[in-house]
Amino acid sequence: MHDHVKSHFTFDGQAVLDFGAGTGANCGMFQPLNYLGIDPDAKRIDYARRIYPNHNFQVLENNHLPVANESIDYLLIIAVLHHISSDEISNYMKEFQRILKPNGTIVVMEPCLCKKKPLCNRFMKWYDNGEYIRNEEEYIQLFRDHNYDCKVMKRFRKCFLYNELFFSAKLNPI
Repeated sequence: MHDHVKSHFTFDGQAVLDFGAGTGANCGMFQPLNYLGIDPDAKRIDYARRIYPNHNFQVLENNHLPVANESIDYLLIIAVLHHISSDEISNYMKEFQRILKPNGTIVVMEPCLCKKKPLCNRFMKWYDNGEYIRNEEEYIQLFRDHNYDCKVMKRFRKCFLYNELFFSAKLNPI
């Protein structure tokens, strides 16, 4: 997963916010000084702080991202959106627009339902804790509805039965 992300983006010297950072599994891709991991689960954030003491982690409170306006180059969302309702994602989109620099990029990787893979779809719905696994069109539309232009980077299989969608989103200039 990290190889896919690093093969498409250069993060050196760039401010990165890891939305839904959990236990900090993604922080190793980034320079500690430029990384902020955010998650609503205080226990997971405490664990991440112990395991990765050089990286910065904060608990998400009141759906407000604790960073300045237009201060983030990359917003990383890996395996998070399928745990969040579309209405709640819409609320976060306003925060994403607020914190991203004018040319900032959202990098997304999510489990994805595929029409031609009913067995995989059934397995993902049964196995995964996320209530909102979507198909590609639904993920992309979540961003288009908020004036983002999306680019699919890759579709791939993970752990044999998981379909993954990897895409980026940039805010369209007004």
